[in-house]
Amino acid sequence: MDLATDKSSKNPDEVPAEELSEGRVASDDELRDELYARPFAVERPAHLTLPFVFSSPHSGRLYPREFIAASQLDPLALRRSEDSFVEEIFGDVPGLGAPLIHARFPRAYLDANREPYELDPAMFDGPLPPHVNTRSIRVAGGLGTIARVVSDTAEIYRAPLSYAEAEQRIRGLYMPFHDALRQHLDDALRRFGCAVLIDCHSMPSVGGPGDDDTGADRPDIVLGDRYGTSCAREITMAAERTLSRLGYSVARNNPYAGGFNTEHYGQPQHGLHALQIEINRALYMNEEKLERAPGLQRLRRDMKSFATEMATLDLNGLGPRFRAGPV
Repeated sequence: MDLATDKSSKNPDEVPAEELSEGRVASDDELRDELYARPFAVERPAHLTLPFVFSSPHSGRLYPREFIAASQLDPLALRRSEDSFVEEIFGDVPGLGAPLIHARFPRAYLDANREPYELDPAMFDGPLPPHVNTRSIRVAGGLGTIARVVSDTAEIYRAPLSYAEAEQRIRGLYMPFHDALRQHLDDALRRFGCAVLIDCHSMPSVGGPGDDDTGADRPDIVLGDRYGTSCAREITMAAERTLSRLGYSVARNNPYAGGFNTEHYGQPQHGLHALQIEINRALYMNEEKLERAPGLQRLRRDMKSFATEMATLDLNGLGPRFRAGPV
């Protein structure tokens, strides 16, 4: 559960929680004691009975106070990068026998669906170490591990950051999140002979100005398997078939084919499969106010049905010798 703002605080820099609506602002003590001590949450099943691991790297809503103070954007604008409430949509999967891991830190603060060191040198007040990837497409778009912009291309920061600040976020938030995700995938792989990451996201209902589908209405759900390379075709086809039967319009790999997590963890030749699922936000939330809508409960029920049906998929033969390929 997210932390509420300390209403007894008299600090004039404190941002009232209501300005973030469903988000929360952490004071300095809360940041130290809560966010960095517990940067993610894991909802564990009573018994691990499925080779699936569900992950939501972008649904965190705990905003450090000094981050908001350093931003030139209002709190609601900062929240537009969130995959709001996605961890709730998939909240029933632990009861089916699969873990759900979700970040508590917000995407605008640290993006766990990037390489650990994708950084834009223009954001920093000094040179970056040579191991930093400064030339990726994601960095060029302002959406590196430490984002320069929110999803609508609005610049986040008032002033350049120190590299030490980036290192603190990466070591304190990113690495623990990925250590936990890898551990859960390894546990499933050892127990079942294969493991399937379902990387859970949400998307704006209309393509934005920086997207390939600018101005276009989007389908209900987009499945990304890196064009058949991150996941066995049987898994992708079963996911598409199940979601279509539940009444959703489904596309594959367009406009999202899967990010770093899908590409990095999707190693079918080693028995590790990764499938990204993007859910249209208009199905379950008010996109302007970033508030839950009545459709969230139906979507949650349907994602439980989706996970239940995926659990019946015969994964024999999809272990380390399997070779992926386009469908």
